[in-house]
Amino acid sequence: MSIPIKYYLLSLGLIMAMNNQQLNAQQTPFEKHGGKNITSTYEELIPYYQQLASGRKDMKILDYGKSDVGKPIQLIVLSADGDFDPKSIRAKGKTVMLINNGIHPGEPEGIDASMMFIRDILKLKRLDKDLVLCVIPVYNIAGMLNRGVSRVNQNGPEAYGFRGSAQHYDLNRDFLKGDTRNSRVFQEIFNTWDPDVFFDTHTSNGADYQYTMTLIETQKDKLHPQLAPFMREKFTEVMYAKMKERGFPMIPYVNSQGEIPETGIVSFLESPRYSTGYAALHHTIGYMPETHMWKPYTDRVKSTYDLMDILYEQTRKHGQELHAIRSSVKEAVKQQEEFPINWKLNTAVVDSITFLGFESGKKASQVSGLERLYYDRKKPFKKNIPYFTTYEPTITIKKPKAYILPQGYDHLVNLLQINGVQMHPLEKDTVMDVEMYYIDSYKTQNSPYEGHYPHHSVEVSAKKMQRTFYAGDWYIETNQEKNRYIIETLEPQAIDSYFNWNFFDAILSQKEYFSAYIFEEEAVELLKNDPQLKKAFEEAKKADQKLAESARMQLEWIYKRSPYYEDSHNLYPVGRILK
Repeated sequence: MSIPIKYYLLSLGLIMAMNNQQLNAQQTPFEKHGGKNITSTYEELIPYYQQLASGRKDMKILDYGKSDVGKPIQLIVLSADGDFDPKSIRAKGKTVMLINNGIHPGEPEGIDASMMFIRDILKLKRLDKDLVLCVIPVYNIAGMLNRGVSRVNQNGPEAYGFRGSAQHYDLNRDFLKGDTRNSRVFQEIFNTWDPDVFFDTHTSNGADYQYTMTLIETQKDKLHPQLAPFMREKFTEVMYAKMKERGFPMIPYVNSQGEIPETGIVSFLESPRYSTGYAALHHTIGYMPETHMWKPYTDRVKSTYDLMDILYEQTRKHGQELHAIRSSVKEAVKQQEEFPINWKLNTAVVDSITFLGFESGKKASQVSGLERLYYDRKKPFKKNIPYFTTYEPTITIKKPKAYILPQGYDHLVNLLQINGVQMHPLEKDTVMDVEMYYIDSYKTQNSPYEGHYPHHSVEVSAKKMQRTFYAGDWYIETNQEKNRYIIETLEPQAIDSYFNWNFFDAILSQKEYFSAYIFEEEAVELLKNDPQLKKAFEEAKKADQKLAESARMQLEWIYKRSPYYEDSHNLYPVGRILK
């Protein structure tokens, strides 16, 4: 039976009216309390989005893998044409913007701002046909459930989540090493949707100043040279200008060179352990807003909302051009031969930036009686201060034709695959000519850090040799758009390499040793039969007093140069196939 058109139109009008009424009724917990010191609970957050999505064809909530507390990490997707297939969206050439909230649930501004922002995008019909908006409502679910007042220096809200995950990880240090379920789920989301723009919401502590909002952007010297100037001109500079127009002037994240900001601000070098540093490995421009924890919570939420809104508009305006540049970069990186993997700040290059701060001073502490720092909010100032923004590579490597990763490193294989690295297993046991690294020296952090004792200051020596690799070992060519991820994880000297995160520590300890009373006789024969060895031994003793005075050290010196010493000690097991 056909339905008369007037009844169809009436029904459609009722549906639209109901949708608008639904949107108008959708106040967030933050708004219901007049924008005061209240942030949403997890129990309020998810039903809010479920109600908002009910009956809509342009909004969908997707469940990804379970977080470390057993609840699914969810992704909210707004797509004007109702297409929620990331492959199809990419095939259509659409731009993707990804917002991540609640990585530190004690910093909840983004959680509340996104609830209002998504509602308003729908209510005001601001969805763009060429832009898909993806939002993770809360990433650290366990931290959000662990509600209290753990940030002692924070000015509200009345109660909020905890920084650590269920396993007590700081998830904003886990993007590359992937120790947690949360990180591996995030990496799946990120590589499935391949966002052009990434926005990760935070709250800052530290020095006092007049700004409500500070900003970390992808460090320009680490971003591909095709992307860096475009990001600055079309996004960053506009965001600073428009935030000032909206009453929230911004400053770069206050990473002071000295004790107070007047000594100069240093551009934050976000290595791949951090969200925006991880995004840079995939040629995604990233922003990490950091509101100031001592400003009123209402202003912190509002400034986060405004910055989110401005970034959305800039992405809408320039998304297609950005998408094209990223495509060009992905092609270029396939052919790129040299990759910087470590950087240092060039303090000889300094800019100047206008800073709105408060006068600081020193006075006696009422607790210790010792001298303490303080800021005087009754004495605001405006002055130019140094701004250090230039980083230079300290280590640059020439990529090999391919890497070979032994199959036993299952966790690393999984991470590479999640990140879209193309790799294939060897079909049979094969002897190959490869370049291998020996780890000559390294330093290790003395205290535990995020479940590890990370290494740094790694020195290696390369040696060409024949090695046997086995059926099932992974062959990873460096002719792909994921080259930067491959190189910054598999090159041991890279800041956040898998080696530096301790995934290869077993190679750093010997598995076989010698018994001195037996090896003594063998050492005599080795020196007797090898004049060059004996000469080197005598010279080593003259050059090293400790060696000359230690019988055990002398035997060990000979042992390490004998045929009995294991060649796998300190041998980094990832092979490099040279061209």
